[in-house]
Amino acid sequence: MAAPWSVGLRRLAEVRSLSAARLLCLPSQRRYVRSTAGNNLQFKLDERTAHSSLDLFKKDTGVIYRILGLDPSLVLDNPERFREWAVVFGDGRVTAGRHYWEVTVRKSQEFRVGVAEAGMSRDECVGTNSCSWVFAYTQRKWYAMTGNKMVPVSLAGKPDRVGLLLDCEAGCLGLVDVQKPKLIHSMRAVFGVPLCPAFALWDGELLTHSGMEVPGGLQ
Repeated sequence: MAAPWSVGLRRLAEVRSLSAARLLCLPSQRRYVRSTAGNNLQFKLDERTAHSSLDLFKKDTGVIYRILGLDPSLVLDNPERFREWAVVFGDGRVTAGRHYWEVTVRKSQEFRVGVAEAGMSRDECVGTNSCSWVFAYTQRKWYAMTGNKMVPVSLAGKPDRVGLLLDCEAGCLGLVDVQKPKLIHSMRAVFGVPLCPAFALWDGELLTHSGMEVPGGLQ
C-alpha cells in the first residue's frame, strides 16, 4: 500500500496536469463566438466591443446611446472594446457566403450600419478607414462610406427599418428597402476576412434582426 503522502502527491500532480490541459484549451482572448462560411449569419451584439457610451438590451440584439455613458474607468478593460468612438460589433464573423439582416431604427438621427474587418483598430470609427464599409445616416441624408469618403445615396428616406445584404464572393454590400424589397444602393469592395456586422450610434436606439433568409426579390 502506498504511503498517504505519496497518494497525496500523485493526486496533486494529476490536478496540476488537468489544470494545465484546461489552460491549453482556453483561447488567449475570446473574440467572436459565431463563425460562418455559409449563408444566413445569426449574431448578437458583442458587449466586449461596445464603447462605454453604448448599452445593450433585448438579449444583446439592441443598442442604445447614452449621452453621458459610463465612466471608462468603470468599464472592463479589454483590447476588443472601442475606446474613442461609439461603435459596437456583432459577435459573428463571416468568411464567405451571402448574408442578410435588418436593423430597426428608433429615435436616431445619426448612425452607421455595415461591416468591418474583425481586426480593425479600436481607436477608429467605422467608415473612416479602408477596412470598414457602412451606410451612414446623418442630417437626414444617407451616405455610402468607406476610407472616410462619403457618397450620397438617393431614394432613401428617413429610416424606420433597413436591410443589409452582404455578398462576400461578389464583393458587395447593399442597403435594402425592406418594404419592397429592393436594393437602394450597393458598395463594391475587396473585403478582408473575417468580417463582422458593425454599428455606430450617436443618439436613439438600433435593434438588429439576424439569421434571416435573403428576400425573394433580391435573389
